[in-house]
Amino acid sequence: MPVIAVFNQKGGVGKTTTTLNVAASLAMLERNPVVFDLDPQAHVSLALGVRNAPAAHTSAAFFRDSTPINALLRRLSNEIRLLPGHPDLSKIEAHLGSQPGVAATLRKGLAAAFAHARDTPILIDCAPALGVLALNALFAADRVLIPVTADFLAMQGLSRLDLALNVLEGPLKRRIERRIVLTRFDESKVHCREALASLRSRYGDGLCETRVSDDPALSESPAHGMDIFAYSADSPGAHDYRLLTMELLSKGFFA
Repeated sequence: MPVIAVFNQKGGVGKTTTTLNVAASLAMLERNPVVFDLDPQAHVSLALGVRNAPAAHTSAAFFRDSTPINALLRRLSNEIRLLPGHPDLSKIEAHLGSQPGVAATLRKGLAAAFAHARDTPILIDCAPALGVLALNALFAADRVLIPVTADFLAMQGLSRLDLALNVLEGPLKRRIERRIVLTRFDESKVHCREALASLRSRYGDGLCETRVSDDPALSESPAHGMDIFAYSADSPGAHDYRLLTMELLSKGFFA
């Protein structure tokens, strides 16, 4: 049961796009992935065509009502199993924030739901803030995938996130394995090439070799409730997410 938190405190870096399309690529490889939408905006649920799900049928119910994960999962036409998000997740911080051991809630829930599914990859689309929800994802995760764009603010945010993950390793008593993927990349732009060189210098093998192109199809597909492969299978974005998924698999990221 490899659990991957897709996380960045900076919005607009391709977090949801990466969760959506890596999961879709894994589904095409018959890996039976699960997507856990832990963002109150529920964008990955929307991108998968799930709209207006009642709160009682979403991840909010898992945290608020202790509804078992297996009772909330729904299988979609592209063979992804989704636990939808809901705006009520925004209330979880106040509802659970002061409870002891709250950061382990998701880890325990996933262990109960997937005790006999050791090969099932689980991708968590995290809220873009280091609060109770993100801490649950990070405490449950085996590894963290960090999408980042080449702009200045995103690069600065990555540095702060890297430091935050290093601090969390103390309470977790383990190394948080992480990989960074550069998204919205345009080889023709100087700042993109400079960002790539900077990331390579600082993170070495922690940076994915695959870069995700700045492909309009990637931003268009969610409006149709489709992953990039269903929307535009021959697009640069589809090509890049196929390569990224194969790279992550080859590096044992989903082991």
